[in-house]
Amino acid sequence: MRMLAVLAVVMTMALSVTGADADDIRVFTTGAPKHVVEVLAQTYAAKGGHKIILTQDTAGGLRKRMEEGFQADIVVATPVVLDALAVSGQVVKGTRLDFARTGVGVGVKEGLVKPDISTVESFKAAVIAARAVALPDPKAGGTSAAYIEAMLKKLDIAELVHKKVRYQAGGFAADLVASGEADLVIHQISEIRPVKGVTYVGPLPKEIESVTTYSAALATSGEKNAVARGLLDVFATLEARKVVEEHSMDPVR
Repeated sequence: MRMLAVLAVVMTMALSVTGADADDIRVFTTGAPKHVVEVLAQTYAAKGGHKIILTQDTAGGLRKRMEEGFQADIVVATPVVLDALAVSGQVVKGTRLDFARTGVGVGVKEGLVKPDISTVESFKAAVIAARAVALPDPKAGGTSAAYIEAMLKKLDIAELVHKKVRYQAGGFAADLVASGEADLVIHQISEIRPVKGVTYVGPLPKEIESVTTYSAALATSGEKNAVARGLLDVFATLEARKVVEEHSMDPVR
């Protein structure tokens, strides 16, 4: 299972890391766009012989750690988080680049019949019929987790779902479906489609859909890092658009 610790997973894409120097690029990202960021960063680093230090956390965790002084060059999160960090001085104002979007959808255990989720009522029926439901843990501070919890309450099925919920604190909630712990997952589409053993059913009905935009920005602690500025520019390229699409997200540009 691709379990990611709530307090962050640090991936070092180099033979060794003994500390940041002028050619290091410290990238801090939330979970949903992590694989897109990883591909773009690895490609950029390989071309220039640079070293990427990639750290992941939830949106809430990322914002908290940045405001507490976490050192990064590029920050990838939702526009709301980046704009707040710009106001508090951790992100350089005017550098935000929106590059990807993803909605919330449903997946089921591979081999099961796809349930009808075309309407709000049929979606509710599918959730109610599920033996166990996998969800991202709202305590981890993720954007989609907070939305899903609020949506279930609005549909008046939160209490029922909580009796059979299986929470995933970071990473892919769909892993719980693949392992057989749940037979239905509600999570961001980009975090359902990559999971083997899980069949993507479709997005939430339009009346309750949620689409999240992800953006990259230059952190103030990396403002003088010209190499980091070069990576930021990559998020606005055709190459980035292709990578976004390959990872089940929709490009903004």
